[in-house]
Amino acid sequence: MSASAADAWRRDLEAWAIPPSILSQASESPWIHPPVLFEIPDVIESSPSHERAREVLSAGASVLDVGCGGGIAAFALVPPAALVVGVDHQGEMLEMFSRNADERGVAVQTFEGFWPAVAENVPRADVATAHHVVYNVGDIVPFLAALQEHATRRVVLELPQRHPLSTLSSAWQHFWQLERPSGPTPADLVAVLAEMGVEATTEYWSGSMRAEQDLDQAAHFTRIRLCLPEEREAEVRDFLRDNPAPRTRELATIWWDV
Repeated sequence: MSASAADAWRRDLEAWAIPPSILSQASESPWIHPPVLFEIPDVIESSPSHERAREVLSAGASVLDVGCGGGIAAFALVPPAALVVGVDHQGEMLEMFSRNADERGVAVQTFEGFWPAVAENVPRADVATAHHVVYNVGDIVPFLAALQEHATRRVVLELPQRHPLSTLSSAWQHFWQLERPSGPTPADLVAVLAEMGVEATTEYWSGSMRAEQDLDQAAHFTRIRLCLPEEREAEVRDFLRDNPAPRTRELATIWWDV
């Protein structure tokens, strides 16, 4: 009997685990989400993800942003949205989200914790969004089901066409001779939704790459992600200088009405 799409999704994500022999050498957790990478610009560039959400919103609408970070997914919809609800497991992110809401004069609610564990405490919204989150979720069906239950109009997901850690695959090979996996993909997520009885639409597009502010900052964060000691940060900096990250990334927007 073949595995379900949900099982395949979980298996593909588990393949990204760092081998214990490498992880044991890390002086700090490599699974970092530096808040500086989630700050939002004064003017948020429009994208298919924002457009698909905005087209079903009327004046005064509400938006739920799961894994909100600084809130690009939500604040791109203000106006017409007048209430933004942010969920994140990092309190520092929620502080940033609330501050951005105050600066824009929009009503805000925040909930700290992992989705869907905190979902029962979170209000429904016209649109539920989750940008750049699903590759962190092995148990994907409850995550998606809770999003659908909390949207009254539409659910909009945004994710890279390749796992976000794939940008470090060459660095893992260079520093650890470690081959990294390639899946899962947006098509795999659509297959999970189909198993759930959800007919979703996918749009593929190119967007700008979010990056650290400078090479030194990039070397610092990358060194931590690679489980390398502090004394090797200069080596990481040299590698990044010689192997610059692309300026664009291939993305996918997956959406469906509820």
